[in-house]
Amino acid sequence: MARITVLVVEDEPLVRMDIADNLEDAGFSVVEAANAAEAIAALERDATIQIIFTDVDMPGSMDGLKLAAAVADRWPPIRIIVTSGHRTFEITDIPDGSVFFSKPYRATEIVNSINQLLTS
Repeated sequence: MARITVLVVEDEPLVRMDIADNLEDAGFSVVEAANAAEAIAALERDATIQIIFTDVDMPGSMDGLKLAAAVADRWPPIRIIVTSGHRTFEITDIPDGSVFFSKPYRATEIVNSINQLLTS
C-alpha cells in the first residue's frame, strides 16, 4: 500500500521540521513548503499529496486561510488541516470538512486527525 503524502506548509523552519519529522515517524511521506507559493508549486508537481497541513500566518501574498480556500477549490479531494498560534477566526473561515488546531499542538493529535480525515 502506498504511503499517504502530507504537504506541510509552515514558514518557521524549526516548527516545519518538527512536525515533518513527527509525521514521517508516523509513516507518512512529507513534502515541505515555507509559504503558499511553494505549496501551490508542490501541489502542481506532486499528484500524490492527499493532506495539506498549513499555518495561517505566512509571508507572501497568500496566507494559510487563502491557501486552504484555493486548495479546496482547485484540488477538492485534498483534506486540509489549518493551524495558528496567533489568530482566531470562525470555523466558517476554513473550507468545509477542514480541521483547525491552535498552537501549540501535539503531533499525535495531528496524526490522529489525518487518519480520521482519510477515513471520513
